[in-house]
Amino acid sequence: MITLIIFLAVLLITAMAVISIYNKLVMLKNRMQEAWSGIDVYLKKRHDLVPNLVATVKGYATHEQQTLEEITRFRTQAMQAQDQGTRIASETGLGQALGRLMAVSESYPDLKANINFLELQKQLAAIEEELSLSRRYYNGTVRENNIRIESFPSNLIAGMFGFLKGTFFEIDKTQTAVPNVSF
Repeated sequence: MITLIIFLAVLLITAMAVISIYNKLVMLKNRMQEAWSGIDVYLKKRHDLVPNLVATVKGYATHEQQTLEEITRFRTQAMQAQDQGTRIASETGLGQALGRLMAVSESYPDLKANINFLELQKQLAAIEEELSLSRRYYNGTVRENNIRIESFPSNLIAGMFGFLKGTFFEIDKTQTAVPNVSF
């Protein structure tokens, strides 16, 4: 009888531990998804701003067609990306191309004086700042999720129930800073 009680107690404790670990994994997955949705809001704002920015620059910087085409290509790729890894790579490329566009605009004094361009530039700077903060939060949730998924004994539960590691939203190693969009 005591053996049965001990067996049931161990079984109950094990079940409670599995449930607790499972619930923690679900919570971390949901936090990671919520953090990505925050990033997604700022990425959409940036996508909405890009056509106006390209149209404004196009009138002044006719020699920068390649940069403008690159921005448009990255924006399209990012909006059509089916998986998170591809989307992150496209968004990183878009950020870099926008940074180059802002640097190129230094060569066009009329463009720098254009009120529309200045307003778009200010909006882009604000969006990039918010995106940076959102990316930092998202990467923190990915880190916590990945640690839990790789740690024992939660790695056993994660494997049984198909929990996956998250993908960090990192800046490309060739990009050393957030695009400077202020003059």
